[in-house]
Amino acid sequence: MLEKYLPRTDFDSYEDFKKNYKVIVPESFNFGFDVVDGWAREDPGKRALLWCNDHGDELTLSFNDISRLSNKVVHFLKSLGIKKGDVVMMILRRRWEYWICAPALHKLGAVLIPATLQLTKKDIVFRANSAGVKAMICVNDDFVVSQAEAAKPECPTLKDLILVNGKREGWIDFAEAILDMPETFERPTGDEATKNTDPMLIYFTSGTTSQPKMVCHSFLHPLGHIVTAKYWQHVEENMLHMSVSDSGWAKFGWGKIYGQWLCGATIFAYDMDKFIATHLLQKLQDYKVTTFCAPPTMYRFMLQEDVASYDLSSLHHCATAGEPLNPEVVKRWKELTGQTIYEGFGQTETTVVLANFGWDEIRPGSTGKPSPIFDMTLLDEDGNRVEDGEEGYICADHIDESYPVGLFVAYYGDEAQTKEKLGGRYYNMGDMAWRDSDGYYWFVGRGDDIIKCSGYRIGPFEVESALIEHPAVVECAITAAPDPVRGQVVKATVVLAAGWTPSDDLVKELQNHVKKVTAPYKYPRIVEFVDELPKTIGGKIKRAQIRAQNHMKQQ
Repeated sequence: MLEKYLPRTDFDSYEDFKKNYKVIVPESFNFGFDVVDGWAREDPGKRALLWCNDHGDELTLSFNDISRLSNKVVHFLKSLGIKKGDVVMMILRRRWEYWICAPALHKLGAVLIPATLQLTKKDIVFRANSAGVKAMICVNDDFVVSQAEAAKPECPTLKDLILVNGKREGWIDFAEAILDMPETFERPTGDEATKNTDPMLIYFTSGTTSQPKMVCHSFLHPLGHIVTAKYWQHVEENMLHMSVSDSGWAKFGWGKIYGQWLCGATIFAYDMDKFIATHLLQKLQDYKVTTFCAPPTMYRFMLQEDVASYDLSSLHHCATAGEPLNPEVVKRWKELTGQTIYEGFGQTETTVVLANFGWDEIRPGSTGKPSPIFDMTLLDEDGNRVEDGEEGYICADHIDESYPVGLFVAYYGDEAQTKEKLGGRYYNMGDMAWRDSDGYYWFVGRGDDIIKCSGYRIGPFEVESALIEHPAVVECAITAAPDPVRGQVVKATVVLAAGWTPSDDLVKELQNHVKKVTAPYKYPRIVEFVDELPKTIGGKIKRAQIRAQNHMKQQ
């Protein structure tokens, strides 16, 4: 499969990879027809998906199964009047039906909006009206159903509510609706055929500092994830790959469908009711998962358990993204499993742009080197390139000359913002890093997370990494707190490990620990203990919310 899209798949070094990696872009690429149906023709019995949940249910689907079932879904959607360009929102958690509905929408040329099951009525109304959503496909969950039903009267374009895994009044039963639909669907031609530049997928950003933005990807987006899957996550053909993500987030697209199926890997989908570290470790052991990707928070919580008691010898490669990875976590995971965690960095708007790809040594704390798809650089606030060792904004360069495959194509429905972000030479990602003399990038933080204290600029990640090394700390967030003398001071909001209790002595111990591990001026002058950190529904720490609370406490 990959040979259709890559002139070369093997490289001798990172330098060879960066210089010579190329993607062959077909005249018209459609993931549903070219990858799902392509594998079904080439190897009908090839395993595509192994799905399980917390209730003993299990299902294995081949690419031929995915092809047939997605065709039935296409005919069902067409029967509702859904056509190319129409927008469909899916709230399916990790249900196996996602993997037949997404290819169906791609085949039809409809625009897919993946959404998380934590959306409230207000969230659904905003998304449905912003994007003109015509139908919703939802998991049979009391909260999801109640919020969707409450939102529908305020969403004039929303015509149909479709329910997976159950029956409810006012909802179309998905399983019943597709039951007698045809299993074949010819690739459309003419105006109904999809073009590479057509919108395929819209992700809503977290919206932690403003209203969520609609990040629109074209039909070429899956090709950008070959790098994500093969060269960063190191997925293996016919072997089980697991990325931990709800289907409502871009990380699902990063790790649970596009690049993985292009590489011929089998997706292992664990539809967990909630994250419990011991349950996840048990699944990795029992199903003999080969390649694994999870956010840093999950690694941290798994390391609070007896990892050594699980047989994780099937693991060949581990990766992480979503938040910076603390070096102490890398060290402890390696000690207990023998596996290094390969960090990657990107956004909802991109595929992986920086990563530890494996040719060069891992430098704990570094997010690695640039993807060959992106020409990366660091710019200061005036748009000038910074020297090695200096902090700057992470930017994709030369997008006006050679547009990176996989980079988003628009903020849907917002031409002004699209032009502002994508209309020039650079795409500025808003995150800050510095680059060392060997080309490794070191993440500092979001531009608005940088703390300015008595003339010093302090990035939160380095201080967080220092604190994580202390056995009392499970999680922490470093933010700025207002100070009448210094302007801002470093504040640590800390979640303690089991067996530790807050005290003034522990505050002093943590402060002294940071002074020893990193530059003394970076130590947290304020330490607050909490039961949990505020997070987005995507799992990222809400540092902006903590900063706002800091200001309120000073008033």
